[in-house]
Amino acid sequence: MPIVNFTAALKRFYPDLHPLSIEGQTVAEVLNQLNQPYPGITDYLVDEQGALRHHINIFIGEKMIVDRDNLSDSTLNNDEILIFQALSGG
Repeated sequence: MPIVNFTAALKRFYPDLHPLSIEGQTVAEVLNQLNQPYPGITDYLVDEQGALRHHINIFIGEKMIVDRDNLSDSTLNNDEILIFQALSGG
């Protein structure tokens, strides 16, 4: 199963976040499975159409996902997935 990691910025909203193994063959499937341990997190990460929100980035290994609209990027059993909230401000 892919291992999902989160950056510290997301822990502000979900303080109990920790790396975990999640079943899923696509990014969309992995994100949907995250709702079980962290209710509501998928709504925070994706918009009403199921696309990744602008302030969220996801990497599989060292590569940013390509499909931000449908989240169809493939995941493999040994993949490390990093989900983080982009920070901005001045």
